[in-house]
Formats: sequence, C-alpha cells, structure tokens
Amino acid sequence: MRRIAAALFFFALPAPVILLLIFRFVPIPFTAQMLIDLATVKPIHYSWREAGQISPYLGRAVIGSEDQEFCNHRGFDWKELSDAWRDYTRRHKSLRGASTLSQQTAREVFLTPLHSFVRKGVEAWLTVLIEALWPKQRILTAYLNVVDWGQGNYGAEAAAQSYFGVPASALTQSQAARLAAVLPNPDRYKADRPGPYVRQRTGTLVSRQHEVVRDALDWCIR
Repeated sequence: MRRIAAALFFFALPAPVILLLIFRFVPIPFTAQMLIDLATVKPIHYSWREAGQISPYLGRAVIGSEDQEFCNHRGFDWKELSDAWRDYTRRHKSLRGASTLSQQTAREVFLTPLHSFVRKGVEAWLTVLIEALWPKQRILTAYLNVVDWGQGNYGAEAAAQSYFGVPASALTQSQAARLAAVLPNPDRYKADRPGPYVRQRTGTLVSRQHEVVRDALDWCIR
C-alpha cells in the first residue's frame, strides 16, 4: 500500500510539475493523443512553433472563439461554468462545454478525449499547475501547437501547411478565423472546404479579432 501511495503521489504532484517546468522552456515532443494515434497507425503531422512563429491573428481568433476572459482568469471561468450549469438545470438545455484555454491545454497535452468525472478532476488539477507554472503566453503557445485540427494535423504549423499551403506565421486574418471556427470538431467541419456554418462562423471570428484588439483582451500575451 505504501508503494501504491508513493506512486500515486509521484504521478499527482512531482511528475506533472517536473514536466511542466521542462515544457515551459522546451517544445512539447508529443501528447497523449498523439501516442494513441501512433499505436493505432494513424498519420500524424506535427511541428512545434514558438509564439513569434505563429500568426498573431490565430491567437486572437482562438481567444475570441474559445475564451475571451483568458487574460483575466486563473484557469477557470466561474461565470461561464455557472451559466452553463444554470442552462442545464433550469432551462433543460444540453450541458455545454465551458472549458477555458488553460483547461483545454491541460487536456490536450496530458489527457485523452475520453469523458469521465475522474478525467475532469485530473484536468482541473493540471489546470491549476499550468496556471501556476506557465505564463499566459506559454499556455496559448502550447495550445496552438498541440490542438487537434483534424486529419492528423496537430498544431498551427501542420494545419496551416495542410489546409492553406502556408506556414503558421503567414496565416491571414480570414484563414486564422477559419481554423478557429472548426474547433472543437475539426473532423466534422472543414477549414479548407468550409460549409455554411464555417463561413458564417469565420465572419463572426474576424469581427471578434478586432474586438480582442480593441478591448485589449490579449494584453497578457502582447
């Protein structure tokens, strides 16, 4: 029992702390989902890019789409969580996601898409560690590098090259908005062959990029 307790303690605290301290400065070599893809012989396209090698339009589009309070919260958007729970319990709507970019980064780097209360608890703990050990710019950079953009394309560089034939640094405002528009379901929605929803969502996210700049919602990553 002591050995089991020691192993659980190691994987709960020292191991993720050590990895996060390393990944604060070193590119993340792979994620849990990438390992699963490799094990099932699925193609993977992945190239790490630092913050200055990714178009700023993409960061603004993702903030505008996924987490407009990114620079102001400490990992959790309690208002959004409360609103989602209220809609579920009082208005009988389906329980919508209210994950911040910090939570999504924790999930993308360390965990798999399998849904369970245990995974949500682990995700919350990792989110606390990420917010404590990484600056906001590193969190966003990591997210843009490891998020699954469909068809085996992980991260901004692979997605930009595959869908638009350009490096991540050269993404235009519209292309960045289109990539953000297909999240979190890039296997259903296509960035390179947008349907009505993606076209409409792209227009919305182009406008939101201007709002992000106007309202300084990206102040923490400038």
